[in-house]
Amino acid sequence: MLARESGALNYETLLEMLKREPPLVENMTNPADQVQPNGIDLTLDSVASFTGAGRIGLDNAQRELASTMDLELIEGEWTTLGPGPYLITFRETVNMPTNLMALGRPRSSLLRNAVSIHSGVWDAGYSGRSQSLMTVHQRFGFRVQPGAKLLQLVFFTLNQPTGYAYQGRYQHENTGK
Repeated sequence: MLARESGALNYETLLEMLKREPPLVENMTNPADQVQPNGIDLTLDSVASFTGAGRIGLDNAQRELASTMDLELIEGEWTTLGPGPYLITFRETVNMPTNLMALGRPRSSLLRNAVSIHSGVWDAGYSGRSQSLMTVHQRFGFRVQPGAKLLQLVFFTLNQPTGYAYQGRYQHENTGK
């Protein structure tokens, strides 16, 4: 099979992919506000603080996730996060077809507040409500509300669909499937 050109999806293509079944991203509260010229904004559903150590060994059988404790978030109210790392979960479910992958980037307003988000790659074939690491870097803390737009997901076409779609531990995470 000949390889095709690959690149980031634009606004019009994103809108078109939201109409598919399953949609590229579902459970968006405000698609008109969340679809950007070069990506889709994901919003905050929950925040957890880390309470213990995790580990990663030579194979997945040795992997153990760090323990966490959910923080109470109240819809429409502000939560103040002190300096440090937090595990965040997004509201939206992402459904990656086999010809796309995505990278998540923090919204620039976070960077201007000394807050960063680190995320993994959204692999072709992945479906779920993802989590990322959010770190508050400055001593004054950071205030956030549930539903705030935190991360822009930028989608890239692969040069051809993969025959090896994601089937890892996090498939369908946080969806109840």
